[in-house]
Amino acid sequence: MAENSSNTASGSYRSGVKRLIIMRHAEADWGLNDFDRPLTKRGHEQAAAAGAWLAARGYIPEQIMSSSALRTRQTTTWVSDGLGAKAPTAHLDEGLYEVSASRIIARINSVSENVHSLMVVSHLPGVQDAAQRLMSPDSDPNASMDVYYGFPPSSIAVFEVPGEWALLDGADARLVDFKSF
Repeated sequence: MAENSSNTASGSYRSGVKRLIIMRHAEADWGLNDFDRPLTKRGHEQAAAAGAWLAARGYIPEQIMSSSALRTRQTTTWVSDGLGAKAPTAHLDEGLYEVSASRIIARINSVSENVHSLMVVSHLPGVQDAAQRLMSPDSDPNASMDVYYGFPPSSIAVFEVPGEWALLDGADARLVDFKSF
């Protein structure tokens, strides 16, 4: 999977540029109703590795919005553990469960402009569709191919957003990194 070493990897921001991290929940178990599916042991490991990777790359979110489904809540907990002391408290959002790309983007549009780094943890197909919709033409080509190829459990797409959250709509965020665990 693509790992671009842009200036965002160091955690620095270009003036006026925000960071958006879109993540699919880690691997979940089957057998229960969909909303209450827990992570597998592998899912716990994936989410912890994802948090450590985010921290190592300097992709530290100031705010985390997570679907309120059990598997996304557990993913967020393990990601936060990997982020360490810098991890913000996640905001659980029922509006991020079983939603389209348009709904995910609408949730992003409502974020305060004081937030410079946002992480969204949700489900397929919404996360992949949102990532594809947001990619600008100048996105990293390898990361872009990875997003189109698939968005397996515990995948992360990292974007630079050059303007306001409220104006984010389509083809206006630069995909700079993509990683699957």
